[in-house]
Amino acid sequence: MKEIIIGLISGIIGGLGMGGGTVLILLLSILANIEQHIAQGTNVIFFVPTAIAAIFIFIKNKNIRFKVGVPICLWGLIGTYIGATISTKMEVGSLRKCFGIFLLIIAIYQTYSLLRRK
Repeated sequence: MKEIIIGLISGIIGGLGMGGGTVLILLLSILANIEQHIAQGTNVIFFVPTAIAAIFIFIKNKNIRFKVGVPICLWGLIGTYIGATISTKMEVGSLRKCFGIFLLIIAIYQTYSLLRRK
């Protein structure tokens, strides 16, 4: 049952374009008590089909700028290889701290952006 709830929540948030994978890693670590490396690897499996579904919907609604997206995607592949290589060599505790810092930076940025608009 946990897997259904975790997948549904992550899928909805991912479909909204708000980082379903980030939420998935967090939920797998906290609710399912899964090690950080395994949670991040599971996120990759989760990401592929959900991203493909989202791509079709965004293409249908003409919400993708291919001239911007394709170069970002190509360079992102290189960055992904580098990041995955670094991640697999890190200790679980260090990886978890880096992930926490990443989430904290996102939270600060989002809060700042919200306050700046008001």
